[in-house]
Amino acid sequence: MPKGQTVLVVDPDADFLKWAVRQLTASELHVITATRADEALKIFTSEAPDLVIADTHLEPYTGQELLTRLRERDGNAFVLLVSQYGTTQAVIEAMKLGAFDFLRKESLPFNFRAVVETTLKEQRATKAARASRPQLTVEQHQDSIVGQSEAMQQVFKLVGRIAHTDAPVMITGESGTGKELVARAIHHYSGRSAKGFVAINCAAIPEQLLESELFGHEKGAFTGATGQRIGRFEQSNSATLFLDEIGDMPLTLQGKILRVLQDGELSRVGGNDIVKTNVRIITATNKNLETEVSTKRFREDLFYRLNVVRVQLPPLRQRIEDIRLLAEYFVQRVSEEKHLPRLKLSEEAVRVLEGHSWPGNVRELENTIQRACVLATGDILLPKDIPLGIASTENAPAGIIQKEEAIEALLRHAQSDPNVELLPWLEREFTVHAMRQTNGNQVQSAKLLGITRATLRKRLERFGITRELIVQ
Repeated sequence: MPKGQTVLVVDPDADFLKWAVRQLTASELHVITATRADEALKIFTSEAPDLVIADTHLEPYTGQELLTRLRERDGNAFVLLVSQYGTTQAVIEAMKLGAFDFLRKESLPFNFRAVVETTLKEQRATKAARASRPQLTVEQHQDSIVGQSEAMQQVFKLVGRIAHTDAPVMITGESGTGKELVARAIHHYSGRSAKGFVAINCAAIPEQLLESELFGHEKGAFTGATGQRIGRFEQSNSATLFLDEIGDMPLTLQGKILRVLQDGELSRVGGNDIVKTNVRIITATNKNLETEVSTKRFREDLFYRLNVVRVQLPPLRQRIEDIRLLAEYFVQRVSEEKHLPRLKLSEEAVRVLEGHSWPGNVRELENTIQRACVLATGDILLPKDIPLGIASTENAPAGIIQKEEAIEALLRHAQSDPNVELLPWLEREFTVHAMRQTNGNQVQSAKLLGITRATLRKRLERFGITRELIVQ
């Protein structure tokens, strides 16, 4: 705990103030006390303490009103409210007014100093974040494809080379990697950009309706067909049609798609007229279509028609250097769209994001940032504001989910509190987990654990952690 930090404790109970001073002085903090709210407000104005700890029952006005007045003077004020009776309404009201936390007095003897030190650590992180470089703005990334990694630079170059052609493009990659954004970028930079971009998710529409959606239908073609409908292929004439999740298209429709690609002709459902159309096709899938072809679930001739140019998007875990950039972009976009205060990410929060494996890729990161922004209590996003865990483990086995979530949660807690002492077995679990998360990279593992590389090497030797154990 750095020397020179000041804590203002406001409580009508003189005995509590004496106890608080003893607890905090041991941490080399400068402690100022007050028994009244108006007195505390004057001290705050003159001394500018780093943290205010105030009881809710004060005179001549309540701790909640003191919190409001403090935040009016300094919108970044860190305030902990404490109360003997923490009712649901009191807690909600305190957090709504901008309190950093609300604590029950009965719990303070057990963790008072640790809570204060952790809060001050986050206050320092917040202060450092405000002084850091300006973050991205939405205007800097109108296309919404953000990335400085070498893998994404190669994607951008490929988009630039193929955009002006009419060649069919197949975009592949894991779910959530941004395949539709790339498709829109290809269209945006093509000669068809003024004609529109039509998108359809082949997996989201029932098979019996998908044919009508794609090719249209005539009046009376089936029950409920009360009029003629123009399908997506006709809507996309001279434009771009994006077929998302093409790997889920029924075999019965694949032949009709092939005919459109070969001849530029189609017939509406229930009709005999031939309709000419000139469409550029872009498809996307998270499936391995080569495997689908070999198992006869996807037509080989259609695959070769669609796979003229392949754009493979890397998963987010392979482009860690883009995580900060993406997170900053999402923070600013969410702040503007939701009319939230201008938010920033602390360095500690960025490290938490960079240490996560992101099985849901960019979409998961975007959702995580959105939840963090909506639930944030200040204008700086700290590690405690980053909701990781549930959304990122949808596809993992249940037993692994529970263990991995528990280890990651404990690891984040250990990183945020330097006073945490780990049991040897837990320290070993942390070390193995970090090495597996980074595929055995000692530099990245040490960073994730918050220790030096030399310390990590000693742990590996002490616990007998071998390469064979890591890759199990």
